[in-house]
Amino acid sequence: MAPLHLTFASGLYDRMVPLATGEIRPKGIDLNFLDITHPRDVFDRMVGDQEFDLSELSSSEYITRFVAGDKTFVAIPVFPSRAFRHSFIAVNTNLVKKPGDLNGKKIGVQLYTMTAAVWQRGILQHEYGVNLDSVEWIEGKMEGPGAHGKPSALPTLRPVNITRNDNAEKSLSDLLADGEIAATIGADPPTCLGKASHVQRLFPDFRNEEKSYFQRTGVFPIMHLVAIRRELCEQHRWIASSLYEAFDESKEIARRRMNFTGALRYMLPWLSADLDEIQEVFGDDCWPYGVDSNRRTLESLVQYLHEQGMIERTVAIEELFAPVRPASFSF
Repeated sequence: MAPLHLTFASGLYDRMVPLATGEIRPKGIDLNFLDITHPRDVFDRMVGDQEFDLSELSSSEYITRFVAGDKTFVAIPVFPSRAFRHSFIAVNTNLVKKPGDLNGKKIGVQLYTMTAAVWQRGILQHEYGVNLDSVEWIEGKMEGPGAHGKPSALPTLRPVNITRNDNAEKSLSDLLADGEIAATIGADPPTCLGKASHVQRLFPDFRNEEKSYFQRTGVFPIMHLVAIRRELCEQHRWIASSLYEAFDESKEIARRRMNFTGALRYMLPWLSADLDEIQEVFGDDCWPYGVDSNRRTLESLVQYLHEQGMIERTVAIEELFAPVRPASFSF
C-alpha cells in the first residue's frame, strides 16, 4: 500500500522538528510539513479555505465551531502550543493597580474569541473576581491600526460589549500608553511595555503567580490543538492514531534533547535551573498529549467558553477528539 500524502501546517516548535526533518515519519503517511510562523495565518487559511489536510488550530475556534454543529474538522489530542498567560496582561498603572481595578474599564484584545483571551478572562474572573460583564472590550491589532488577521470567528451567543478599534492611527498598544484603554490582554504583549514607564504587567512576579496557579488547579493552558479535515479522517480512519503516535514520538525526542545539558541546545543561559524547576513543578512531562492527561485543562477551557457566551452548552471532552490508539499496523 502506497503511503498517503498529507500536508500539515504548523509553527516549527521544538516538539515538531523531528517530524519536519523526517526523523519521525507517521506510519502509512508521507507528511509534507509546512512551517508557517504566525498561527493566525495558519488558522485563517485552514478554516477559511481548508488549504491543508491537517494543521495546528486555535482550540477555542475549533471547539466553538464543533459545538455550533460545524464538523468540518476533527481534532486529535496533540497540543502544539500551550502557555500561561498571566504575563501577557498589561495595564496602564495610572488607571489600574490591581485586578479588581479592571472592573468597568476598557480593555484591548486582539480578538475577543482568541484562545489566549478566553483563558485570561477566565482566570481574571475565577481567580481574581473580575466582573467580565462590566468591561468594554476593544478589538484590534496590538502593533498597528486595524483588525487582527482575517478571522472567520463565530458571533457570541449573548450580548458582549465589544467595540472595534476604529482609530486609523493608533494600535491597541498606543491606546494603552495614551490612557484611552486601561489594559490589554491577548497573545502578544503591547509594544509599549518596557518603553512607557506607566505601562506594566498586571502581575510583575508572573512566574510565581503562574506556578501558584498551576499548583492550585493543575491547569497548564492549552492554546492550539491539531485538527484534521473530517472527510479525510472518515475515509482513512487509521490516520488519527498514526499521526498521534508520530506527534508523541516527535515530542519525546525534543524533550530528551532539551534535557541534555552537556551543550545547551537553546539560548537559555540558566536552562539547567529551569529544567530542575520544571521537574519539581510538573514531573517528567510538562507537555503531555492525550485526553486523560489534559482533562482538567480541557474542561476548564470548555467551561470558560460557555461562561463567556461562545458556546451554547458544555460538551464532554471525548466528543471533541477522534479516538486514538497505538498504531500497531505496518506498511
